[in-house]
Amino acid sequence: MSEQIKKTTVVGAGYMGGGIAQSLAIAGFDVTIADVDAAAAEKAYARLIAEAQEFEDQGLYKPGSAALVAANIRWSPSIEEAVADADFVEEAVFEVADVKKPVLERISRAARPDAIIGTNTSTIPVHVLVPAVVGPERFLTVHFSNPAPFIPGVELVAGQATRPDVVATVKDILQRCGRQGAQVADTPGMVLNRLQYVLLKEACSIVEEGIATPEDVDTIVRTTFGFRLGFFGPFAIADQAGLDVYVNCFKTFEGAFGERLATPEMLRDAVGAERLGVKNGRGLTGDFDDDVKAALIAYRNKAYAKMLDLVQEMGPAPAGTKVAASVD
Repeated sequence: MSEQIKKTTVVGAGYMGGGIAQSLAIAGFDVTIADVDAAAAEKAYARLIAEAQEFEDQGLYKPGSAALVAANIRWSPSIEEAVADADFVEEAVFEVADVKKPVLERISRAARPDAIIGTNTSTIPVHVLVPAVVGPERFLTVHFSNPAPFIPGVELVAGQATRPDVVATVKDILQRCGRQGAQVADTPGMVLNRLQYVLLKEACSIVEEGIATPEDVDTIVRTTFGFRLGFFGPFAIADQAGLDVYVNCFKTFEGAFGERLATPEMLRDAVGAERLGVKNGRGLTGDFDDDVKAALIAYRNKAYAKMLDLVQEMGPAPAGTKVAASVD
């Protein structure tokens, strides 16, 4: 398990890779960073040390975090030297398969045979990258989100050859870093970006059709259903609203947009089986007795009230969708 993982390496010390390196260092792992050459790695190291101190001074990192980053991160002049003694290697170079493949080949040839190798790809399937990897049984996607020091969710994608114990070890590493690993199937875009890009595509269609401005679309998303998403995913939100309500609403969408927004079979089947959500104690996310329903509602109300306080405390973002108007 992750207790056996002590030495880690991040290859690609840019914005994403640097944030991953800081996260590992703050969790107590020894971290080596490597980049395109020694000069780039040394420059990235200096940036990460300074940035960690800035984050701590701003209250974004806990006291003592900058000292951990300084103590636990070092830079290496080459990829091969950086990975030679690593227990876990995270590749975080550009999101282009033809860039990642030769880097992964170098990593997997130079690393120990038992070293776990992760790739921080956002959309590229494991099966596209795995031919470049020596020892595919220890290879998987470990997809952090931007900005890596502050986003807790990490997508995990195992290949056909990936050993189950490798996935379990990476989940333990993430837990030590205060992250939550969620395993998904090996498909383009995985889950995060498939959902995110579909939302953006529909948002663009709404603007193109003259239904709303980019600014108003962003306002609606962040102040309504987006407001809830920090606490509940779409299935939990649907359970709370009522699955029968969703099915009825989908009838309107289906009438207006056809098959593209037809009622999902999963919802129809649930309502047909009298699984209506929290209202009758049986939903997509499980069963709810009266005590659980009461606790859920209390949690929801407290969470949203605190989120409202936070939004009001933070105020508006310094740059927003008004910038998009200049694209016209």
